[in-house]
Amino acid sequence: MSATLATPGAEHTEKVGNMKFKRLAQAAAITAVSAVALTACGGDGGSEGEGGDVSLRFTWWGSDARAQITEEIIAEFEAENPNIDIQPEYSDWTGYWDKLATQTAANDAPDIIQMDAQYLREYADRGALLDLSGVDVSQIEDQVVANGRTEEGLFGITTGINTPIILANPDVFAEAGVEMPDDTTWTWDDFSSIAQEISESGDGIYGSGAPAEPLNIQVWLRQQGTNLTTEDGQLGVTEAQAEEYLQHLLDLSQSGAYPQASAIAEDQTAAVDQSLVGTGAAAMGTYWSNQLSAIGGASGADVVPLRYPSQTGDSADAGLWYKASMMLSASAGSDHPEEAQQFIDYFVNNVDAGLIGMTERGLPANTEVRAAVAEELEGTDKASAEFVEEVEPELGEAEPVPPVGFSEMQDILGRYELEVYFERQSPADAAKSMIAELEAVLG
Repeated sequence: MSATLATPGAEHTEKVGNMKFKRLAQAAAITAVSAVALTACGGDGGSEGEGGDVSLRFTWWGSDARAQITEEIIAEFEAENPNIDIQPEYSDWTGYWDKLATQTAANDAPDIIQMDAQYLREYADRGALLDLSGVDVSQIEDQVVANGRTEEGLFGITTGINTPIILANPDVFAEAGVEMPDDTTWTWDDFSSIAQEISESGDGIYGSGAPAEPLNIQVWLRQQGTNLTTEDGQLGVTEAQAEEYLQHLLDLSQSGAYPQASAIAEDQTAAVDQSLVGTGAAAMGTYWSNQLSAIGGASGADVVPLRYPSQTGDSADAGLWYKASMMLSASAGSDHPEEAQQFIDYFVNNVDAGLIGMTERGLPANTEVRAAVAEELEGTDKASAEFVEEVEPELGEAEPVPPVGFSEMQDILGRYELEVYFERQSPADAAKSMIAELEAVLG
């Protein structure tokens, strides 16, 4: 039995796996959830069905395949809980957040909500989400649970996990005559040398694709003992650190380790099958572990997951962590908060539900479910799962829950990086402007 690992980039308008959120959706969400704080908590999300049975609405984004899998899980839950009826509501990524914001503003939010980390605070901080203290998280690692916890409570239960990786195409390495690196000991200098050697091996071949943001800078900063954003929602990177990071990217581009600026500009927004790594034109790229199958399928190669290079050459210093591929939340306005949490608990913790969902929403967060699912995986799905388990002892604490405005960071980082790549601004000048803009969106 095999399944495809959840791939955010396949459904979102993003660079491979890093989501590029629309300003309109964010503004609508902020307005909507602010309105919730001014309305009564009681909502129309859940209702009494025939004979007094409870009816709950469950909304999610995703493909037709995800819809089919989700409805199978719903059917199994309803069979075990005949007094609860789950009404599915789903769409693709486009328009999902606008619709949810509108429903929330009208005090008509679905009872159960598939949630993305970058929107969690925009709803939780304004009282639109239920504290999920009734969901059992005893079989989920603390650092995974932390993905959905703010200082006010637990508002998102992680359905699946992933971790930052470098994906390497062994076919490109072989054609270039370059050996695969030892990812337990390599440094950024090693990465640069290897990528440069591959780029010099032939026309149209690059050592690495464009760095994915904000993932890449998050890893870079974690290796220096800090985070892109802080627990209290402030910017965690200084102007000096931003300048150092931009200089690092410029050095990689000028050495030939990265492509020329024009190719990076195209790669930043390319779909998976059109990206440099996806087309087999680049040997390495920065990704999330749950994207291994998608990149392997696009490139036609048995791509290999590697740890990020570190500053020290010790893989324990690579700065990796478990990130929620997505979460489940519940509306604070639900008329049936206990039943909503009961369904979330089943969805995340039930082994049979996990074997239906497999890795559609990421490698299961519940360790018992994860073990059962891992036994059924094959090919690149199995390789991804094994990598996630292998690096677990080296992982650090989860990133702070993204603050309101975080969803605009990818666009800002990408724009100023291009200014540096094209040498329209120096790293120092770009860092100064970039930090000011990042502080403004978080403020």
